[in-house]
Amino acid sequence: MALLIRALVPEDDRSAFRSGNIDLDRFFRRFAGQNQFRHYVGVTYVAVDGDSILGFVTVAAASIELASVSPAARKRLPAYPLPVLRLARLAVDEEAKGQGIGSALLRHSFLLAREMAGRLGCVGVVVDAKEDALPFYERYGFEALDVEAGQLGDRPEPTPMFLEIGAIPGPGRPKL
Repeated sequence: MALLIRALVPEDDRSAFRSGNIDLDRFFRRFAGQNQFRHYVGVTYVAVDGDSILGFVTVAAASIELASVSPAARKRLPAYPLPVLRLARLAVDEEAKGQGIGSALLRHSFLLAREMAGRLGCVGVVVDAKEDALPFYERYGFEALDVEAGQLGDRPEPTPMFLEIGAIPGPGRPKL
């Protein structure tokens, strides 16, 4: 397999992608392009092998409040909204699961966070993890954020998680 991760382009055929999660599949087919090419609210990166899309990750600039991070992080960070890279969506096609595609997409997001830190400022990566994805993110060092308010009604509540930029593997840091 010759895996390549690149930005989504309008010509990408997203119709065959099936992650097994109807919400993620609908987002990818119907809204990823709109969000990226019309509204400019996020960028979707795809993991491809030839013409086949094996997975995707959507990221956006965001901010979090100091009160939501761990007490140890609060001591090091300033008391105003903190810039972060939000990992908005991540999914792998059912046919490609178990091949490291999700990990490759997450590592790509880490590269983007490091680039954002150097160019614009970024204290870490935030994700709203679904319950079945918690062990995946915990394996990379993400920790749950304190949530002050907000309910999704009848939908399952995701767990907001955070990984500080200094904990992201890179030069001089352990590899994932």
